Amino acid sequence: VQLQASGGGLVQPGGSLRLSCGASGSISWFNSMGWYRQAPGKERELVATITTGGSSLYADSVKGRFTISKDNAKKSLYLQMNSLKPEDTAVYYCHGRRGPLEYWGQGTPVTVSS
Repeated sequence: VQLQASGGGLVQPGGSLRLSCGASGSISWFNSMGWYRQAPGKERELVATITTGGSSLYADSVKGRFTISKDNAKKSLYLQMNSLKPEDTAVYYCHGRRGPLEYWGQGTPVTVSS
């Protein structure tokens, strides 16, 4: 299964973006999917995950601002990002896990700046 992320861009502080991650196969095959991000000079960090059953988990830094969702029929994972802050600037990666197997999409850059 291949994952392809899109939707990044330049946005002003307080603005919104919606990231999408399309899969080449069924996403219900994954036990969980998620979004990670890596800012310049920093390690990659978890942003949000969602299980097959729909349970979600968020990093404290994005709680209340970001929402992860998925559409099995469209084979897609989404990340709605609201009230964006400069510290959200990073390359965002979509991720899928099935047991010990991990799948990564290419990153999509998000820049929050005025």
